[in-house]
Formats: sequence, C-alpha cells, structure tokens
Amino acid sequence: MNLQGLKDCLPGFLWSDGLEFSGLALTAQLFLLALIPGTALSVLLAVLQAFGPRPVAWLVKTYSYFFRGTPLYLQLMLIYYGLSQFGIVQNGWSNGHYFWLLFRNATFCAVLALTLNMTAYVTEVMAGMMSTFPRQEWVAAEAFGMSRLTIIRRLVVPATLRRGIPALCNELIFLLHATSLASTVTLMDITGIARSVYSSTFSPFIPFLIAAALYQLCTFLLLYLCARAERKWLAFQRRL
Repeated sequence: MNLQGLKDCLPGFLWSDGLEFSGLALTAQLFLLALIPGTALSVLLAVLQAFGPRPVAWLVKTYSYFFRGTPLYLQLMLIYYGLSQFGIVQNGWSNGHYFWLLFRNATFCAVLALTLNMTAYVTEVMAGMMSTFPRQEWVAAEAFGMSRLTIIRRLVVPATLRRGIPALCNELIFLLHATSLASTVTLMDITGIARSVYSSTFSPFIPFLIAAALYQLCTFLLLYLCARAERKWLAFQRRL
C-alpha cells in the first residue's frame, strides 16, 4: 500500500467510508450503545442474584452461565442469522412488525449480543462483591432504621460500583475489543474497514496495523479514565 492509498482509506478508519459511519466512529457507537444498558442491567441482575428469591437467583445464574459459557461470536451468529429460521420472525418481517424488523438491522443485533454478553460477566463480578458486603455496615444501617431495599439502594450498590472500578475497567476493555466481531455481520467498524482495505489492496499488514493502533489508542484512553476514576472514588483506600 502506497502513501496515497493510505490517505484514501484513512477517513474510513476514522469516521466514514463515504456512505455511513464507519471505523472508529462506529466502534465508539457500538461500545457506548452496549455499555449504557449493559451496566444498568448488570446492576439489576446482580441485586437479584445476591439478594433476590432463590428461584430468581437461579434464573440469573442460568442466564449468566449460558452467555459466559458460549463464545460471543456464536451468540452474534445466533441472533443475526439464527433467529431468521423461525416462523414468528419471518412473519414479523413479512407484516412489517417494528420489533422483529430490528433483527434485520446489523447494528441492533451486534449491540444486543454485546450487551447480553457484557451483562453476564459484569453481573457475576458485581454479585460476588455484593454478597461480601461488610456485615457491620449492614447492621449499622439497620440500626438507623433503613429497610432492606434502602440499604441495597443507598449503600450496597454505590459501594459495589465504587470498589469494583478496577474489575469493571477490565470488562470495559474486553467490551471494546469484542466490538471487532461486529465486522462478521457486515458492519464496517475498525476491523471491518481493515478487512475491506485488505480485500481491495491485498496488503494485509498496513490496514491491520492501523486497526491495531486505533484499538490500542482507545484502550489507553479507557485506562486513563479508569485511573482517574480510581484516584477519585477509591482515595479512601489509600488513607487506610
């Protein structure tokens, strides 16, 4: 690949391939769209697993075991390609039903797979931390007249999110790297653009090196933000 070819493909790696968002812009979109609902759902499921009734806790564990026990690639294939084999989905597409039409959208399917997979891992991390919440703090809260739900909402969840920053930061990096699988369902994220440039130039080294550099840059940014968060919200541990 010559210098002119590199200049021509650079916009695709960063923001657009001339038709739609691509490259870094699409990767960031997938990351954020999966992160926000994934975090909220993880908190809810972790609370249900740690403090909910046993049948509910077992349902959450079953969900977690499935999505942690199978590769994300297979989950994405099942959602994007596999669901189309069912009659209810095909009828929904034929009738123009908005909900089922979402499963023809590659972005929606990729975000759904990323969200469900991330939620399974983060739920286990947070549920483990919640189950080890200091008993002394729980008893002290009860002494102040707090109900079980209030203790969970005002003490357990905030403490878990704060103390779990290092572990949660690792999950963020895993999520960022997992977005590279979106290229397998026709999305032109960073990896998708690299594969496209490779297929047109037959030069694999430069496009995949650019992709690796962009992922590395995003990873450094996440690590920097996580370090800032640790210094701010975990400062009390340095004073112990």
